[in-house]
Amino acid sequence: MILKLKRTPGLFLVGFMASGKSTVGRSLARHLGWRFADLDEDIESRQQMTISDIFDKLGEEQFRRAETAALERRISDVSRGMPWVIAVGGGCFTHPGNVDLVQNHGVSIWLDAPLEMIRARLAGSAHRPLARDPQQLEALYHNRRPSYEKADYHVVIAAGGSDEAVEEILKMPIF
Repeated sequence: MILKLKRTPGLFLVGFMASGKSTVGRSLARHLGWRFADLDEDIESRQQMTISDIFDKLGEEQFRRAETAALERRISDVSRGMPWVIAVGGGCFTHPGNVDLVQNHGVSIWLDAPLEMIRARLAGSAHRPLARDPQQLEALYHNRRPSYEKADYHVVIAAGGSDEAVEEILKMPIF
């Protein structure tokens, strides 16, 4: 295992919504014997409302503040030496302060799913506020990619889906 992971044992899965961060994260954590956290689930639990409701009632700016606070809480666990696989929300890694937090407390892995796959996974889904408008979704997808490129590692989500992604991650030189 690389020194960075020994010092701060956090694996942060970044990428666009519906790229498989939660599914890959749960499986990866099981394989490693580490704990798993999904920041969106953390936020919903703490706010006692869904992400959609937070966006609709409080706005995206309030959601982003809650997201950074959730990231800081999980990083506190990582900083104490507890190994975690953490799935961050699609917009979390687009904010420079969050990128710094992640890069200083573990290893980031970009799960890169093609737009067509994202659209198929989101079809009929009303619980993702930023996916409601197809044109906005596509623009957001392309606008966020430069931020995701800052991740330490890059895994393309292909036809093999989440299982294949986990296998690819487990073969990385970080272990």
